[in-house]
Amino acid sequence: MKRLVIAAVATLTLAAATIAHATPSTQIWIPSTDVQAFKTVHLGIDNYIRTSKNSAGTRDPNIFDAGLTAGVLPFEKVQMEVGIDYITYANAYDNYPLYFNAKLGTPEDSLFKYSPALAIGGFGFGTNSKASSPVRTDQNMVYALAARTLPVIGRISAGYYTGNDKILLDENGKKANDGVLLSLDRTMTEISDKLWAAVDYQGGQNANGALSFGVSWAFTKDVSLIVGYDIWNNKKVAGQNTVTTQLDINF
Repeated sequence: MKRLVIAAVATLTLAAATIAHATPSTQIWIPSTDVQAFKTVHLGIDNYIRTSKNSAGTRDPNIFDAGLTAGVLPFEKVQMEVGIDYITYANAYDNYPLYFNAKLGTPEDSLFKYSPALAIGGFGFGTNSKASSPVRTDQNMVYALAARTLPVIGRISAGYYTGNDKILLDENGKKANDGVLLSLDRTMTEISDKLWAAVDYQGGQNANGALSFGVSWAFTKDVSLIVGYDIWNNKKVAGQNTVTTQLDINF
């Protein structure tokens, strides 16, 4: 269901760790095994709004992400999407607002009966890779995921990611460029087929690590809205927690 978004933002004193989740199809925050259908163009408009002030008594920047993702393979059992995002943080990173992503995946039961959905992909491919720059955006995260829908429980997803160890750092400047990806999502059919809920987790003490949860309402088959909450693993790098709204439109 859904796509993704971007991340929270570190202050410029921790600029090397700053985020950007150039949004493939996601749960609330992490990538999902979902892939946009062939010739489908998906527009995502996502906001991340800080819920409190930092230790200095000021608010970390809010984040805005407008992204387009398109399905590009005409096959049922092997699918692919590519995307581009325009992400702003109200700081120096806004000089390099474009990020790219791609994903290749297979749906459940496509390989054999009861086979999980599988996906490999990458996101956070920014346009500033200058080693001397304090605002590099080439996080270059790659990941692999598997997911299976279980009766009553819903869909369970698990995977792993790794990225640029020159950018994905903790507050001490140490490498923090990998971690687990976990999620549980479910359409709440007991209430309405239009209601969906999810919780997901991205490991790591970098600016992208977070526990996120939220719900989505589908106004039509092509228009839905997620409202969620993000608890960042390392607030010294990622900033304070955020409320997220994510409007999704398929064309």
